[in-house]
Amino acid sequence: MSSTVMPIWVTQRAKLTPERNGLIFKGTSYTFQDIYEEAKKWANLLYQKGIRNGDHVGIWMNNNAKTVFIIHALQLIGAKTILLNRKLHKEELFWQLDNSRTTCLIHDGDRAAIDGFSICEIQVNEHEPTFIDIPDESFLQDECSMDDVCSVMYTSGTTGKPKGVLQTYGNHWWSATGSALNLGLNHDDAWLAAVPLFHISGYSILMRSVIYGIPVILYERFDEAAINQELINGNATIISVVTAMLRRLLDNLDNSTYSPKFRCMLLGGGPAPFPILKECEEKNIPVFQTYGMTETSSQIVTLAPEYALTKLGSAGKPLFPCQVKIDLTAEESDQFGSGEILVKGPNVTSGYFERPDANEQAFQNGWFRTGDIGYLDPDGFLYVLDRRSDLIISGGENIYPAEIESVLLSHPSVCEAGVVGKDDPTWGQVPVAFVVLSQQVNEAAIISWLKEKIASYKVPKQIIAVDYLPRNASNKLLRKELRNWLHMK
Repeated sequence: MSSTVMPIWVTQRAKLTPERNGLIFKGTSYTFQDIYEEAKKWANLLYQKGIRNGDHVGIWMNNNAKTVFIIHALQLIGAKTILLNRKLHKEELFWQLDNSRTTCLIHDGDRAAIDGFSICEIQVNEHEPTFIDIPDESFLQDECSMDDVCSVMYTSGTTGKPKGVLQTYGNHWWSATGSALNLGLNHDDAWLAAVPLFHISGYSILMRSVIYGIPVILYERFDEAAINQELINGNATIISVVTAMLRRLLDNLDNSTYSPKFRCMLLGGGPAPFPILKECEEKNIPVFQTYGMTETSSQIVTLAPEYALTKLGSAGKPLFPCQVKIDLTAEESDQFGSGEILVKGPNVTSGYFERPDANEQAFQNGWFRTGDIGYLDPDGFLYVLDRRSDLIISGGENIYPAEIESVLLSHPSVCEAGVVGKDDPTWGQVPVAFVVLSQQVNEAAIISWLKEKIASYKVPKQIIAVDYLPRNASNKLLRKELRNWLHMK
């Protein structure tokens, strides 16, 4: 059976609503026709640089209008986009470039940041697309197959090695469709994006923009004062945030109120504390709590605001084309109906890039095993008890303890390491490391060493030297005990 095909989204949108605004960045507006023309220019430049249909091309860029154009340009060529976290340290970046078989890296950093890696590279701040007519546009793709891989994003695994999540055009299409069926779609909608485009939360906004025909108000970085003004003035109707961002918005908002046009504060990255939800209710801020991941191409479960307080702590119900169930046979299941959360839907990844072992573990009879523990209440609302058991969520960033532990164990003075999350009023959680040392070394020295190895948000905020780490009979590290130790400190 042949796969469903569609016109390339940016091309189709430019044909349907060419004069409609599609992007606003730093005060400059671009219509969908403008975006298409800019994307074509970048596609021409990238093609001249040797990028072809099917190539794996890395994007290591911050939020910028050029980032948007290049993402669409790669789709016009038919290349697979490898989205790379701009916060990655050099060693982490190189590992992902090598693992993903990336043939060219497009970046907005300096060359020193990637010095030593033999790969085609394009430094965006040194290049402008050729502003000439393209005599031969035969290399531009007319259609995309829903089964074709559109993007790859890396997510850390419990083994400590990141995994490349394959996201097809169909995954993005059904993510956008499921969101629209849930949140609705208005003719005057505008989605404010202050989350990174290299995260699924940001990338999905770009895809929804061209599918829906609504503008993205793009911010280079989070600026609560400026963003509040956008929402007060009614310029944006939807925004995606994590709890730390929402807290900053509320603190800055003071006694002001948002425009009646603002209709959705889409909240991800874990449930919001009750005081924040109560404050939002008092200020008539419509908060939609969500549950999702890179593997589900953004949200897969969402809680409508009318249930924010009556279903406190719930992520909500699945989007229309999706299903959720609890595996009560999982090791973590209990008599109260808690177990591993399994999801199914057309927005769920087909698997991890060249990881048959991970795919075998993650998929079961069409269901994706999230590794998260939760339960469904009698009304069908999902409650997530623990994000992938040991996952630390810090300011919306996912941090896996095993990844930090594997780096710590490469330190010459560390023979054992265990990492857990510690509650933090600003970031939600921050990582803390327990280490058994083979020779004396101070905390500052280890932290300084780690900063050269991993992204800054992954660096533990505290290193605690201990005589031993708690383990079970199988020598498995007991992180629950480490968390108890942390509370006793």
